[in-house]
Amino acid sequence: MRKSVKALQVTAAASLFAIALAACGSNGNDNGNASGSASAGASGSASASAPASSDANKPTLKRLQLWQDQDPNTYPVAKFLEDKTGYKVQYDMLPQDKAADKLNLLMASGEAYDTVQYGADMALYSDYAQKGALTDLTPLIDQYGPNIKQAISQQSLDALKIGGKLYALPSTLTYKVGTSILIRTDWLEKVGMQMPTTTDELKAVLKAFKDKDPGGHGDQDVPLTVNGDTAFLDDIVGAFGMPNAWNDVDGQLVPRVLDPSYKDYVAYMSDLYKEGLLDNQFVVNKGATTKEKFTSGKAGAMIIHWADIPSVNDALKKTDPNAKFEYIGALKGPNGEAGFSGNAGFDRLTFIPKASKHPEDAIKWINATLEPETFKELAIGEEGKHYTVENGAYLPILPIFNDERNLANNYMSGTDEANYPQYWQARVHKDPVMFEQFDILNNKQPDDVKISNPLGLAPYMPNYSKYNQQLETMVGDYTVKLIAGAEQMSGLEAFQAKYKAAGEEASAKEINDWYATTKK
Repeated sequence: MRKSVKALQVTAAASLFAIALAACGSNGNDNGNASGSASAGASGSASASAPASSDANKPTLKRLQLWQDQDPNTYPVAKFLEDKTGYKVQYDMLPQDKAADKLNLLMASGEAYDTVQYGADMALYSDYAQKGALTDLTPLIDQYGPNIKQAISQQSLDALKIGGKLYALPSTLTYKVGTSILIRTDWLEKVGMQMPTTTDELKAVLKAFKDKDPGGHGDQDVPLTVNGDTAFLDDIVGAFGMPNAWNDVDGQLVPRVLDPSYKDYVAYMSDLYKEGLLDNQFVVNKGATTKEKFTSGKAGAMIIHWADIPSVNDALKKTDPNAKFEYIGALKGPNGEAGFSGNAGFDRLTFIPKASKHPEDAIKWINATLEPETFKELAIGEEGKHYTVENGAYLPILPIFNDERNLANNYMSGTDEANYPQYWQARVHKDPVMFEQFDILNNKQPDDVKISNPLGLAPYMPNYSKYNQQLETMVGDYTVKLIAGAEQMSGLEAFQAKYKAAGEEASAKEINDWYATTKK
């Protein structure tokens, strides 16, 4: 599973960082060679007190950011920001693979980057902050960052504080709902049924798909197919009151496997499997396998992210030009509950290393990029050239939008949280079929079924960060085995005891200690 690989990479990278940082020693004033390509330390105490440069003599800033498939220095956004801010920036990229390892080595060597953009890895970020490798941004923002304060909410900033200090600026997630059940609506028409609105109706539809063979492949047809690492099916799990990995149960956040509704969810999914309504090969399915079954016309429904819609649509139309599909809305469960997991939190973080030679100018540059009109043009370009506005919606002008703004998020050091979600939708409008399905999930569903992940804006918590990945893997594997009949529900209590001992109890304590503070 992708998350597991990432966790291993981060663990290895953190170890490398700790070893390298210790080897560098405590003296951060030695900048190594004259070019500044490799400093001896990471503390950078001298640079923190250096005076800010005047606007007439702005320094060239060095920025490290995530990999992209074009030279970041020649991409049009780089020139746009130079013109708008007056700062020339040298952009370097992390590698596409093992980015965390490379970042740790650069940070430990004291490479003099003025800003670093990386994914929202709270464990890595906290590790840097606690090792003294990052600059406290609060005094700099207070002096040079009025646009930063206007653009980024206090709630977002507070979620990134470690020991009361702020060491990073966030780029927030821009949409609430990513996945649901995509169903062949032409199959619904063939079997004479409506779009399901409850879990019972969904089961009846899947049974009709199995019995009436709308795909025309007999026993080869699969009513619902999913990946083998998908234990909790978005939409269905929400109908049992567990849309997120941790949910509120009587005022406490509880993980799914300890939730009173867990047994009911597993029983429902097990029935689908036993009755042949859930792909009997789902345990071994990979993402490509699941998509192939749907696009070849042999599966009537699947779990998929809306970003995958264009490729799925193209492949399906080659199989059946008359095929139609649509996302199922929030299903109601036996107790009337319904809900999608709602994204909350951050996509990326930007920080200023202690080794920065120009921390004040770095904040001034970030502040300039967050001036409202500058940020808007950074994000979606120039009206009439890159986009148009119709009925309040931002629509891209192709192909220039793709050519000159498709990679714009790599140049952000924070987002205009009030407006960026609307600007950002220009990207989804690039494909009308994709936008139609995105619109169903994110704009047409009632707000009360888009249930924000309660831990999305939680601060860094050591035990949760340490144990969460292995706990999620444990529960996912166990739940898949229960659904497929490889484990029996009679063993649930024994598994729960093992699960608690593996780090859940320690995680739950710090999670709920924090959660209690959000209710005051």
